[in-house]
Amino acid sequence: MRVFITGGTGLVGSAVVAELLSAGHTVTALARSDASAAAAKAAGAEVLRGALTDLAVLRAGAEQADGVIHLAFSNDFSSAEALARGIGEEAAALATLGDALVGTGRPLVTVSGTPYVPGRVSTEDDPLPLDGPVGGRSRSVNRVLELADQGVRSSAVRLPRTVHDQGRGGFAGLLTEIARGTGVAGYPGDGSQRWPAVHARDAAVLFRLALEQAPGGSVWQAVGDEGDAVRDIAAVIGRRLGLPAESVPQESFGPLGPIFAIDQPASAARTRAALGWQPTHPGLLADLENIEA
Repeated sequence: MRVFITGGTGLVGSAVVAELLSAGHTVTALARSDASAAAAKAAGAEVLRGALTDLAVLRAGAEQADGVIHLAFSNDFSSAEALARGIGEEAAALATLGDALVGTGRPLVTVSGTPYVPGRVSTEDDPLPLDGPVGGRSRSVNRVLELADQGVRSSAVRLPRTVHDQGRGGFAGLLTEIARGTGVAGYPGDGSQRWPAVHARDAAVLFRLALEQAPGGSVWQAVGDEGDAVRDIAAVIGRRLGLPAESVPQESFGPLGPIFAIDQPASAARTRAALGWQPTHPGLLADLENIEA
């Protein structure tokens, strides 16, 4: 299959490109910069130059492909305004990709986060939240899933808040970077809130399976660890960096503070049973042992 991918040189995207190529697919990666283009070529992918905001480029990439995987996001969490801008850019990009595939029967796999459900572990049957700081992303994902009624084999892979590899990535990676800057491996509240996680290479397998097998309108959860307590995550980070691990005010984490403070465990039981997906790489706490001081 000829696959067009956005975000193909990030932590998750590079793992997805490697997985697709190893399975015999050909890959064209959207590349905004010379560095991204060089990384994609080195990985064995073809390159289409452009940014997520270059809608004509996105349409051309989708029209020339047998399937599309969308992973790109600005990842600018510096302010509520920056986050909203990134969500708007992604919404326009997904609308363009979906429109290019209407009536073709080709797959479009997009990405979201696992939902928060008060008092229990979330499952694939739970809807994404439509309010809050990332509600706009949820609405974009729902519009993609609705394209199943217009001849697009659309699906969504829900990633947990931490996708990791060699101690890098996700919310745990953000905690690590914040700790480096503040001198404290901090966590909001008492740290009992749980974050789900998955290794990037395990998530990559699920994206491939969704591309190849998922029916239109379907939702999958890429969860390896159902939920590690944030204080346990911070404890490993603190030990690896030689810093104290302790509670800090929620406001210390900026616009992500309310999300960091939520208990949000998640399950992938139906995903594993339906697609035969089985994570095989290290869990988050073991992988954080790779953090360099």
